[in-house]
Amino acid sequence: MRVELKEKFIEKILLLIAFSSISILALIAFFIFGEGLPLIWKIGPKSFLLGQRWVPSQGSFGILPMIVGSFWVTFGALLLGIPLGLACSVFLSEWTPPWAGMILRSGIQVLAGIPSVIYGFWGLIVLVPLVRNFLGGPGLSILSGSLILSIMILPTIISISEDSIKALPPSYKAGALALGATHWETIWRVLIPAARSGIVASIILGMGRALGETMAMIMILGNAVKMPSSFLDSARTLTTNIGIEMGYAIGDHRQALFATGVVLFLIIMLLNSLALVLSRRRTA
Repeated sequence: MRVELKEKFIEKILLLIAFSSISILALIAFFIFGEGLPLIWKIGPKSFLLGQRWVPSQGSFGILPMIVGSFWVTFGALLLGIPLGLACSVFLSEWTPPWAGMILRSGIQVLAGIPSVIYGFWGLIVLVPLVRNFLGGPGLSILSGSLILSIMILPTIISISEDSIKALPPSYKAGALALGATHWETIWRVLIPAARSGIVASIILGMGRALGETMAMIMILGNAVKMPSSFLDSARTLTTNIGIEMGYAIGDHRQALFATGVVLFLIIMLLNSLALVLSRRRTA
């Protein structure tokens, strides 16, 4: 009886902790929406989301250039990060000896723990001059930001994709090899398609990581509030817009930055929900 009471007490404590995290998320969402929605309704959702002028001193709060800039940078990061991350996950799960896998996984964990400001500083010193000297443009560009973000999202894509491949039943691989498929054919035509939902979930989570990055992007994107037309143009993302201007914004300007946070919050929640649905489909 005493053991049962103790277990029930521990269960209630764990349930309380779980609900506390949900409560914190709800409070954050309530605060952001409470501060940002009035400005959206004041100027109109269409004007806010599709407007191309961001001039707070004149009452213009159009965030379309930041939305487009965010997706340009994220698309560039995924374009580089997906093939490299998937190749690394296949290599770690199928070809790496145990001792080498331990070293490589430790390196990937270190990669995930490096502060974003270090990535931004390295990009500013190394990547930006290379892009400017060999490809033209200011160097502080979408391409530079995409290169940095592709490195930053690698740990997410690699770890989740590798776990998805390793979670497959051994019979998948054994059956393909028994039918005469080569090792590469087994990986390409059996293992990767079977782990597709987990791989897609890792890509979506990596996309959310790229969309939410701030400090590194402030340092190397150039922060120009304009519609980008190529990867060599400077741009500003939703997160960098908030990070740069929140320190001095007041009145409608401050509310517009919270409204930008509302848009970003909804995008990230949508991506995370999609990743959760896909991961559940994989385990079903």
